[in-house]
Amino acid sequence: MNFIDLFSGAGGLSEGFIKAGFQPVSHVEMDTAACFTLKTRAAFHYLKTNNSFDTYVQYLKGQISRSELYDNVPAELLDSVINLAIGKENNNTIFRTIDNHLRGQNVDLIIGGPPCQAYSLVGRARSENNMKRDPRNHLYVQYGKFLEKYQPKMFVFENVLGLRSASNGQYLANMEKLFDKKGYSITINTVNAKDFGVLQKRKRLIIIGVKRGLNLRFPDIEAFRSELIGSVDHILNDLPKLSAGDGFNKNGRYSNIANTYLTESAIRNGIDVLTQHISRPHTDQDKKIYEIAVNKWDNNQERLNYNDLPIHLKTHNNITSFTDRFKVVAAELDSSHTVVAHIAKDGHYYIHPDKKQNRSISVREAARLQSFPDDFYFEGVKESTNRTAAFKQIGNAVPPLMGEFIANMIRQTLCQI
Repeated sequence: MNFIDLFSGAGGLSEGFIKAGFQPVSHVEMDTAACFTLKTRAAFHYLKTNNSFDTYVQYLKGQISRSELYDNVPAELLDSVINLAIGKENNNTIFRTIDNHLRGQNVDLIIGGPPCQAYSLVGRARSENNMKRDPRNHLYVQYGKFLEKYQPKMFVFENVLGLRSASNGQYLANMEKLFDKKGYSITINTVNAKDFGVLQKRKRLIIIGVKRGLNLRFPDIEAFRSELIGSVDHILNDLPKLSAGDGFNKNGRYSNIANTYLTESAIRNGIDVLTQHISRPHTDQDKKIYEIAVNKWDNNQERLNYNDLPIHLKTHNNITSFTDRFKVVAAELDSSHTVVAHIAKDGHYYIHPDKKQNRSISVREAARLQSFPDDFYFEGVKESTNRTAAFKQIGNAVPPLMGEFIANMIRQTLCQI
């Protein structure tokens, strides 16, 4: 079974579908750094399948360059990652490229969801009056053009919960009409990543479409609960301790053996090379605030309110909004709060629970909260690691573990044909 991934980002949703046995035809993504990530991951899967996995390990160890890694992969595979913005200016070019990779095959599935920031409750609170002018709000129309062109048996459309209430529900109603016009029956599902074994509270809207006439039963993804359990500490306690601004990009080593959660989730899957365990630097003032936040949690399991800080540590004029802007990723809880793209701007909302380290979480720790396996490498535009680009890709991603469970349910549905 094959699929096309639209608005791919770093490929979290795609990774889940690949693990469930689906074959990607093409990924379409406008962000150049994310496209390099997609190409590197395509190289991973190709080399693993073709008994050349040592080459990928060499890359993780820093023994070969990115271009040398890509030299070991068919150019056609790398070219299946299409670095263009979906829209009327580029769609014909995208269609031609996908058609070349399809080679006359039909498409089983289209997955993906347009950028979600415009629908998010936080984004709308800041700019409610700009909703109609934000072009991202209408990218679902472009999604519909791909449905019309390729007529997949099913589609999976992922987005934020705020889509339900955006413009009093009008955007969602418009989507339902569009999908109906394109010939699809849909079901709208609210899911939480933690129900799929991800150690993070992350509620999302999943729209599943089935082409009318196929007589397929919709999978009941809202009823699903994974048996995989753990606590946030399970994704932190085998990693080397870091101070702020410390870390390593490639060829790192674990400080402890893998626990049951890391093994069963396949976050650690036998490769003894740790990458991108990099912490951002912090000012002395921020580190003092981090220490207060961790102490408050450790002593009373209470979150820090910005207004409770000593006056000499307050630098923000806004003392009424976002008073929880400093937040600890609590180790003992069964799930963390949601990882979002803002993590690329600062780490205040993702403070490491060990006050001796006194820092925000590293790139690898954030990736683990999203259930990305440790062998998943996040690229920048340049070959040297771009920490900000990696955080952005992670914060925007669909957790692969959630994607895999959804993919398995979609696969079971398609097998009814």
